[in-house]
Amino acid sequence: MAAWMILAKTVANGAETPTASWIIIGVLVFIGFMFLVLFGPLFGLWIQALSAQAGVGIFELIGMRLRKVNPSLIVLSRIQAVRAGLDMTTGDLESHYLAGGRPMNVVRALIAANRANIDLTWKVATAIDLAGRDILEAVQTSVNPKVIDCPTATSGKTTIDAVAKDGIQVKARARVTVRANINRLVGGAGEDTIIARVGEGIVTTIGSAMTYKDVLENPDKISERVLEKGLDAGTAFEILSIDIADVDVGQNIGAKLQADQAEADKRRFQAEAEKRRAMAMAREQEMTALTQENRAHVVLAEAEIPKAIAESFRSGNLGIMDYYKLRNLQADTNMRNSIGTDGADQAPGPDNK
Repeated sequence: MAAWMILAKTVANGAETPTASWIIIGVLVFIGFMFLVLFGPLFGLWIQALSAQAGVGIFELIGMRLRKVNPSLIVLSRIQAVRAGLDMTTGDLESHYLAGGRPMNVVRALIAANRANIDLTWKVATAIDLAGRDILEAVQTSVNPKVIDCPTATSGKTTIDAVAKDGIQVKARARVTVRANINRLVGGAGEDTIIARVGEGIVTTIGSAMTYKDVLENPDKISERVLEKGLDAGTAFEILSIDIADVDVGQNIGAKLQADQAEADKRRFQAEAEKRRAMAMAREQEMTALTQENRAHVVLAEAEIPKAIAESFRSGNLGIMDYYKLRNLQADTNMRNSIGTDGADQAPGPDNK
């Protein structure tokens, strides 16, 4: 301000502007330019809030910019809340933004809940939003119930398969109508839990049926028994209805399991028979080796006979006539053995009588 007064006096006196005055003027112009660049857009938001009677001051907007808060988001959220008759301050919106929340989404959810006469407070709505749930979608689901396919398309399956007591496979597809429960959104289970519980209930109901015909005749019994289990306990939803959209007959699982079991038993018995065959072959080889060993012992024993005869000659216990009688006896024995072997090999006929 003093620089501008000095400049004005100098110009009024008709004197030349000093160099220091020009420097001061340049600094002030630069500061003004930077102020307009940084905070110029805030004047438009201030005028917009002023026209909507939102009560957002220019210094509050400057403070938001310095705190790295999106002023446009806060002002628009504040305007929507004020025009809808909701009581929330700029500080509440800014605090929720700094906490990592989505103020615009929360304000829209509160407006929708107010129009639908749903009891939803700012504290509960911000808690649900900070928990990672879409509060606006939850309010919309509470007003307009949502239909969930079971199983879902993302699971890669088109039906829920179960087997009745007669062994016939039954394929079912259900649609679950749910409504969001605002009071259980914080800490409540999501859609995946609902789908898993409904699938489990369908499998249990089909599995307890005596025959697949009972399921085909009365598919509504599936939904009735599943609803009786209270599957929405501990979840963020309230199940309104479970409708069986389609029921089909699948494979004869019982017969297939029996055939697989018979094939497995057959392979097991074949393995055991092969084991016994291998043991028998091994035993046969062992006996053959034992026979060869005994024959070797016999050959060794027969080799001792000439030595014994020679020893008997030397000692005088065996004469030459005794030796010849022994050789004749051996010859007669060999001849009888040869005749007996040839007669056993020939078949009986007129020439062999």
